[in-house]
Amino acid sequence: MYEAMFGQFQKQLRQVDGWLDKAEAHAKERSFDPNVLLASRLAPDQFPLLKQVQATCDVAKLAAARLTGKDAPEHADTETTVAELRTRIQSVLAFLGGLVAADFADAATRSVTQPRWEGRVMTGHDYFLEHGLPNFYFHLTHVYALLRHNGVNVGKRDYLGQLTQRLP
Repeated sequence: MYEAMFGQFQKQLRQVDGWLDKAEAHAKERSFDPNVLLASRLAPDQFPLLKQVQATCDVAKLAAARLTGKDAPEHADTETTVAELRTRIQSVLAFLGGLVAADFADAATRSVTQPRWEGRVMTGHDYFLEHGLPNFYFHLTHVYALLRHNGVNVGKRDYLGQLTQRLP
């Protein structure tokens, strides 16, 4: 289950990279710096686009690290440009791409915690289903919504990406 879902995380992170292509094209067509989009928010108390992309990457890499016991790549959250965000996405994709099914062998029963949980723990199974998976899609969807809100031509097909359809 986990290796399949992290494959999906990789697919969706590649989709984000494609959305950023479209954001840059949108900005070029309208003669503005695409990095301006990184400060956009849907609500005043919400993370801006920049932080939403960072969080999408962080949830994916930290969930994988917590479930496998592997060290996630470190990112200092110093990105200020679309190009720098793309480098972060590629770093996370490389990390996830280096994991194999055997790395997730004990994921369901692994004890997972993080500092803000104040000493509480979850099983890997519960952590992934209740925290990792929903958080990934929460931030991913906000990236999509912020770009769409700002006029970037992304649609449902851009969100879903290529499907593994075949003829019966």
